[in-house]
Amino acid sequence: MKPIKLDFNAHALRGSLDVPGDKSITHRAIMLGSLANGTTTVSNFLPSEDCLCTLEIFQQLGVPIERDGEMVTIEGKGASGLEEPLKPLYFGNSGTTARLMLGLLAGLPLFTTVYGDQSLSKRPMDRVIQPLQQMGASIYGRDHHKRLPLAIIGKPLSGMTHKMPIKSAQVKSAMLLAGLHADGQTTVIEQTPTRNHTELMLRSFGISLETENNHITIKGKQQLKATKVNVPGDFSSAAFFLAGALLLQGSQLVIKNIGLNPTRTGMLDVLEQMGACIHVTEKNETGGEPVGDLVIESGTLQGTTIGGNLIPRLIDELPIISLLATQAEGKTIIKDAKELRVKETDRIKAVVDVLTTLGATIEETNDGMIIYGKKALTGGYVSAYGDHRMAMMIVIASLITKQPVHIDNLSCINISYPNFIHDLKQIVI
Repeated sequence: MKPIKLDFNAHALRGSLDVPGDKSITHRAIMLGSLANGTTTVSNFLPSEDCLCTLEIFQQLGVPIERDGEMVTIEGKGASGLEEPLKPLYFGNSGTTARLMLGLLAGLPLFTTVYGDQSLSKRPMDRVIQPLQQMGASIYGRDHHKRLPLAIIGKPLSGMTHKMPIKSAQVKSAMLLAGLHADGQTTVIEQTPTRNHTELMLRSFGISLETENNHITIKGKQQLKATKVNVPGDFSSAAFFLAGALLLQGSQLVIKNIGLNPTRTGMLDVLEQMGACIHVTEKNETGGEPVGDLVIESGTLQGTTIGGNLIPRLIDELPIISLLATQAEGKTIIKDAKELRVKETDRIKAVVDVLTTLGATIEETNDGMIIYGKKALTGGYVSAYGDHRMAMMIVIASLITKQPVHIDNLSCINISYPNFIHDLKQIVI
């Protein structure tokens, strides 16, 4: 395949922008709406490959779902109304779909086989499977039941207390969805808080949930009640435009209706440390999720250290933060981020490779990287590694390189943000 030349001739980013719906929340809205009794409507649905994959899975499970653009209507018949699928369920590239669906399917009286694309088939599933097996789940598959494809023999589960050995909202969510259909109660104990979209949405569907001191407890056999879900804009998608506005001098950008859940906005904390000029206005709330507008102006950035409890709150933003760090004064250290190695690709290796090729000075460490600013980026031929967040980071990098950037593939962006290039062109001047 011929490399794609990125040449936006950008001087600044100006104007206002609405980014698509939050990917994490869209997944959960489709799942819980399909499990609920009654009609659930989901507005601002994200029509990305990942989310469409989740939607199609529940259609295969017998749930009537209609989509009209960014509006989805789900005619839920409750968990007992799900039907055994006639063919294997395809998770595509979506780690969220895979891990949450394992928790959901393990406790339902259905036999299912599930698989994913080449990238997802390499990602670890034992972090979910092992605690589910302790609840009584029967899950079998490749590499000692650690990786897709998998077979799930749904059966009654018993509630349990699970202390999380890793910081993962996907594992937490899988356990809570399993606990929803288990006997007794299930408690998940987190090391530090991770994304709480599942807890917030369960409550909006009428589920009783207790949260105290990083302990989340759910009682089994509760019934979900249909509701209306308005999906806020995806902060992880907004992060790329936010970074572009900070990098290009003379930029003034407003990003509207963005989800500002504090478990997701660690990047804003980091940018405050780095001296960025960002304001939050028009604050509101939808379904327990805080939303608002971001107002960004370009300026000078300072290097910083990123680690500890901050990492789960910005794990998906670390590639674009790394790009920002190349243009900051001084040194930026990213640590405690080993989880990056088991994303769509090994994002530590990928980020170091791409930014080094583009002219940055950056060192790989076991659990992160050390980035030395301020380095002018040149250009060159790079790979997106089939990873949507890497591809979008490379596109933003191309706005400030002295020579053109050539990328091997942009199609992976469709996983989370099909209109990314179109939207970027609307604000480039």
